[in-house]
Amino acid sequence: MMTDKQLSDIDLNSCGVCGRERFINNEEPRNQTSVSKFFLMGMTEDPELQPFVFSLFLIIYLTTVLGNVVIVLTVCFNSNLHTPMYFFLSNLSFNDISLSSTTIPKMLLNILTKDHSISYKGCLNQMFFVMIFTAFENFILAVMAYDRYVAICHPLRYTVIMNSYFCGLMILLSLFISMVSALPHSLMILHLSFCTNLEIPQFFCELTQVLKLACSSTLINNILIYLVAFIFAGVPLSGIVFSYTQIVSSVLKMSSASGKYKAFSTCGSHLSVVSLFYGAAFGVYLSSSFTHSSKKTGVASVMYLVFPQMMNPFIYSLRNRDIKISLRKVLGKIPCL
Repeated sequence: MMTDKQLSDIDLNSCGVCGRERFINNEEPRNQTSVSKFFLMGMTEDPELQPFVFSLFLIIYLTTVLGNVVIVLTVCFNSNLHTPMYFFLSNLSFNDISLSSTTIPKMLLNILTKDHSISYKGCLNQMFFVMIFTAFENFILAVMAYDRYVAICHPLRYTVIMNSYFCGLMILLSLFISMVSALPHSLMILHLSFCTNLEIPQFFCELTQVLKLACSSTLINNILIYLVAFIFAGVPLSGIVFSYTQIVSSVLKMSSASGKYKAFSTCGSHLSVVSLFYGAAFGVYLSSSFTHSSKKTGVASVMYLVFPQMMNPFIYSLRNRDIKISLRKVLGKIPCL
């Protein structure tokens, strides 16, 4: 028969920290299925850099919210912008605000309170909404590409095809599919067991990073990630590529140089946003595949989840003539303080 000390050694070695806790509480050695909180380690653990990181992300967040709110209000209050293209743009801006608000405020609060913890439910909710808004952005960009395709390749049928009912239906359908694509990941997380290390080397609860903390098998979760990414990210990207292939083909057939320039100019802003979004996403994939540095992966995630959302309003306001004119009208109506 084993002594109490031998039982203690076996229990401690079998599950590290959680083994220690269960031995004290006279529990059986098993994986910890009930987790109360995770710890978001953020961009850096250096206390001297925390004020700089806080100031930087606060500026980024305020710029993102203010810029996208201006775009939404400009589209709403200018009847000349009540067209499908700007309807989709306002939805993109609203989604950018939502995506940034899901991650950055919690990071700022953690730095301010010097408490890096996030509750288990809070982490699941954050993951769920990040996946929804990320997928929704994919679909909005695809819908905007289709809008440009119809406008350039089928201009005479544009108002018939892109009617208000169809535009609203595409947005609602995109949001519904985004929620459906995010739900399986969240449900699968509930069946995982977490044991020793609960530190997430990110400023938000990222799905792949949370899976690395699991004690139980995550094979099905990883298969699901690739399957969902292939279907719900590959299909919108394929739609964008197809739309612009048809657009380029139609534009090259135009005899007028001014007509070609006008056609391409209507796509310039959208192409810039698409390049920024998918370029950053591809950078995140490469960083996670070829480097094991959590800091490099964190920087890549910032480029994917923070930077594009901040830059989108600037891209559309600087490159789009209608937005610039409408902004001048809106700003001109604001009385001087």
